[in-house]
Order: sequence, then C-alpha cells, then structure tokens
Amino acid sequence: MNIVVFGANGPTGRLVVARAAAAGHTVTAVTRRPDAFPVPGARVVGADVHDAAAVSAAVAGQHAVISALGVPYTRDPVTVYSGGITHITEAMHEHGVLRLVAVTSTVLFGTPAPGENFLFRRVLEPSLMRFMGRTVYEDMRRMEEIVRQSGLDWTVLRPGGLFDGERVSDYGTGTSRLAGRYTARVDLACELVRQAVEERGQVGEFVDVRTTEGTPSLLDLMRKEAVAGKAA
Repeated sequence: MNIVVFGANGPTGRLVVARAAAAGHTVTAVTRRPDAFPVPGARVVGADVHDAAAVSAAVAGQHAVISALGVPYTRDPVTVYSGGITHITEAMHEHGVLRLVAVTSTVLFGTPAPGENFLFRRVLEPSLMRFMGRTVYEDMRRMEEIVRQSGLDWTVLRPGGLFDGERVSDYGTGTSRLAGRYTARVDLACELVRQAVEERGQVGEFVDVRTTEGTPSLLDLMRKEAVAGKAA
C-alpha cells in the first residue's frame, strides 16, 4: 500500500513512518527538513504543508494519507493544522485518494475526563486549554471541521497527553473520551497505521487512543511540556 505521512519528522511521525515501512508499505515521508530525516526505508520529500503544489505532488499516487502534524504550544496564532489539512484534502480530491487519518487531541471531545479528580477536571485541564494551548486547540478544531466536511473516508485520532513509550502496549480505543490522561506515541503511531491500512477502519469517527500502562506522572509531563511544548 502507498502511504504518505505529513508531519513525518515529528516524534509521532517518525514512528509512523518506521512502522508502516516495517510492515512492507511504500511510504512517502513529507518534511520541511528532508536532509535531517533519520528514518530509513521511506521516500523522503521536502515540502511545507502551506505549499499547495508541493502537497499535491506528494499525494499523487498514494492510497492513504496520514497527517501527524503537530506544533508546540504558543500564544501566537496557529494555522498549520487547518492550513495543512486544507491543502491535503484538496490534493486528495485532485488525485482521487479517499483514505485520510489525522491526529488532534482528546480535549476536543468537549467532555470531562472520566474518573478524574476535581483539580484536573476543573483547574489543570481547563487552564491548559484556555491559556497554554489555546491557539493550538483552536486550530485543531478548525482542522476537524474541514476534515468532517471533506467528503473523504476520514478518521481522526484524539490522543491524550503524549509521551515516549518503549513499545506498543495493550492500549485502548473508543469513540468517546476514555479514562486516563496519557497516550504513548508508539501506541498512537500503531493506531494511525492500523486505521490507514485496514479496510474496516473507523471511517467518519473521532477515536480516542489511550495508554494504560507505564504512563508518566502528571508532574513529569508538565515539566516536559513546559520545556519543549507539545508536538504530535
């Protein structure tokens, strides 16, 4: 299967490319920094998702598209999700590619985390959404609406707080918000590839992906986010 991965040089994107290539798929990795791409086994294309012509060229000849786009938290306006997915969906229509799998965030379910304490539900997560991550989540919402209206065979994965796990776990998925705070990038990458290649993927659904073992503490994750920001 021919799969193109946007955001391929991010922490999740690299895992997606490696997993898809290891499974025998023909993978095109799209990144703004092709010379720095460290994952073997893929065709590497230098392109910016804001460049419609470059996106179109990358999508041509593919069977499925995976968007692992991600940016750090910032107070500045963010357009990479909505602008990127606009060009991706336009290119998919141009070239007759139907299957799209993309990533946003579990907070977009708009419901409190099941089983969480008062401090997390009413103070910590709302503060993250309204202040640190406001512009990122606003653009994720715009992206989801573009995907929803695209007419493509789409699935959007909504993981929790991302962390680096060592191996794929017995993670959970669901079409409503799941209990737990975290998602290992390796689990998210596994589910992105699975959804893209399986004929019975959850088309037209927003899917939570949740890791339940080997997760970090909230303090560990907050320290990491404060230094590096959040990237998919």
